Amino acid sequence: MPDSVKVRLCFHDRCFDGAVSAAIFSRFYRERINPGAVFSYTGMTHRAVGPFEEGLFDGDENAIVDFKYSSSPRVTWWFDHHQSAFLSAADAAHFRSDRSGHKFYDPSYKSCTKLLADITSSKFGFNIQPLSELIHWGDVIDGAQFATPESAVALTEPATQLALVIEAAPEAGLVPRLIPELGQRSLADVVKLPIIAKHLGPLLERHKRSIELLRQRAQAIGPVVFFDVSDLDLEGYNKFVPYLLFPHCRYSVGISASPVRTKISIGSNPWNPDADEKNLASLAERFGGGGHPRVAAISLDPSQIERARQVAREIVEELRN
Repeated sequence: MPDSVKVRLCFHDRCFDGAVSAAIFSRFYRERINPGAVFSYTGMTHRAVGPFEEGLFDGDENAIVDFKYSSSPRVTWWFDHHQSAFLSAADAAHFRSDRSGHKFYDPSYKSCTKLLADITSSKFGFNIQPLSELIHWGDVIDGAQFATPESAVALTEPATQLALVIEAAPEAGLVPRLIPELGQRSLADVVKLPIIAKHLGPLLERHKRSIELLRQRAQAIGPVVFFDVSDLDLEGYNKFVPYLLFPHCRYSVGISASPVRTKISIGSNPWNPDADEKNLASLAERFGGGGHPRVAAISLDPSQIERARQVAREIVEELRN
């Protein structure tokens, strides 16, 4: 392998787990595979159309973390933990036939962060100890392993503040610039970086307002919290707020919108022991979406607000029963 290798790394965009996974993979690759690697980062978004554009995989090595599988022969590394990881049965079969030893899938993991850490340390001898704080918070945040709804919504920890900026900052290209810093600095130091600090104050204020907006919009329909904020700039709202407002509810269904998609978010209450009865990824797959058993989403075209409302109503009715 040449001394200088161009690596195209695709990651789940606007997602703390996706950004952290990219940071861990980058450091692992440089320390265990090729120290001269030059990384280019591409954030991937779940959309109504196919996510992998022509010419995307332009590196000497092409990696995907925390996002769907691609059967392109140019993809050389892949790590994912979503139940809905494969766009087709053919993609799943392609993965099963792979003998590279560089593609890994395990939906039992709560985060791609933890999957990456375990695989790279056990199979490639990567020292994950310097990244232990990052790995801990990647697993807590993506796995919804907060002690209480209040702690999930308070956003007082550097990790939760970073997650807010990663998910909601209105600046294109922010996360690719942040990824190298995540792999080298403490979270307390990262949150003080100018590229983060300039967004954090306004986003914390927006977060406080979003709690009140969701309080006004959300309603309990039996065991389901339902809300439609598609007319507001709220796609990056904190997904735990519905359970803070309605702790007795088991599920949440929300509609939001952005210039690239209309989104139906489906979640289960991590603090309600009765909220694991339904597999939400399987439910979302019926409408072209996917995710995890306890949190999933469906992406539609930006123009399909009415279709999203119809689908959301069907999902609410099913979760009520």
